[in-house]
Amino acid sequence: MEAIYQIEKRHQHSAGYRKVTVILNNENQKNQEIEEYTFDFSFRINIKRVRRIMREHGIRADIRQKNHNRKQEQEQIKAGNLLNRQFKQTEPNKVWVTDTSEFTYGKNNKNKVRLHAVLDLYGSCPLSHLVSPTETAEAAVTVFKQAEEKVGTFAPMVRTDRGAAYTSQQFNNYLSSRSSIHSLSAPGTPGDNAVIEHFWSDFKYVWLAHQPHAETLAELVDQIDRGFEYFTKIEISSKRNNLTAEDFRNEVTA
Repeated sequence: MEAIYQIEKRHQHSAGYRKVTVILNNENQKNQEIEEYTFDFSFRINIKRVRRIMREHGIRADIRQKNHNRKQEQEQIKAGNLLNRQFKQTEPNKVWVTDTSEFTYGKNNKNKVRLHAVLDLYGSCPLSHLVSPTETAEAAVTVFKQAEEKVGTFAPMVRTDRGAAYTSQQFNNYLSSRSSIHSLSAPGTPGDNAVIEHFWSDFKYVWLAHQPHAETLAELVDQIDRGFEYFTKIEISSKRNNLTAEDFRNEVTA
């Protein structure tokens, strides 16, 4: 029981049966590096046992259930999908995706900012983020400069939606200067940007929803910074062989 509580605490109470089972069995061989984990089992634990224990003790992953319209999703992906659904890349830094999302703070959430993010499609790895008062081409360029500085290269393709910042001459001139092709999603098709849309959903409902309400911009920025660290260095995914985004990336770049 204590082991499950340790896992849920580290993963913002969002670890389901499968993820808990993977961690209990140390399938990614990373448990010994995590100070919060004091457990070490000499036998394999199956998912049925984990499910039973969690149900008996009322431990439920706090995950927002999504409403799926399969037909609509397929239509959205098909329409204008310049990547041909190739969201799963086999190498780092081949395709980067970006987007912005609104975040609020202060009394009655009256204060609003935009959070810019750049992800590498390889392992959905966060590369950079930036908070700005509004969505501007200048901010969109800056967050890409941060990503390039971090990894030392620039992706040959960048994927965005058709927001004003991304269709601006300033942003497209910048991509041209980096010899990067600009892939634009079709109008009204969020499925074309599914990876980063999923990231925003997890960031808000897995991470930010478990933080105290930010009263100041400094508090919000701190929560955002720690959130990006969580999704880079702590959160694991079966799509990455149960590794963190950072570890999955390092396996190739090491």
